[in-house]
Amino acid sequence: MLDLHDLIVYSGGQRRYDLAKLRAVAPRKSPPKRITLAYARVSGRDQQEDLKRQADLLEAFCAQNGWRFELIQDIGSGLNYNKSGLQTLLDRICSGQAERLVLTHKDRLLRFGSELIFSLCERFGTEVVVINESPQENSFEQELAQDVLEIITVFSAKLYGSRSHKNQRMAEALRAAMQEAKRS
Repeated sequence: MLDLHDLIVYSGGQRRYDLAKLRAVAPRKSPPKRITLAYARVSGRDQQEDLKRQADLLEAFCAQNGWRFELIQDIGSGLNYNKSGLQTLLDRICSGQAERLVLTHKDRLLRFGSELIFSLCERFGTEVVVINESPQENSFEQELAQDVLEIITVFSAKLYGSRSHKNQRMAEALRAAMQEAKRS
């Protein structure tokens, strides 16, 4: 058995360790089992059917390829980076637990910034598989027009959504005032 003192070399009042000897006695860890992460996202609760279709497609694709997988689902805007499923996905990728990431479409991950996630995947050795990737490359103008339309769609949905809430509150206030007027 190797004694700890055999690993230390004293030189000029300093302790120096022989890395080769340390590695020889260090316990060997087996690498953690990596898993395929299948990610599905829709923008709103009214799109439950689409979320189910995405989940079914991802499950079938992963099973067909014989991959051990976990399905992560999110409901929220493609511009929201704080969705719980996305955060779980990022944690699993950055901890080295993800062998691959499977998406139905690139924009199901994020509307903007998916390239950053793909770079993280590359950095941590996670393969990215997009099932319905468009075979043709869009021109710069087509991509720009698509991005502008997506931004307009997201912000107009926020605008009309906030108006809807304001209208509901106003209608409730009017109903309350009418009830109060009837009582007096």
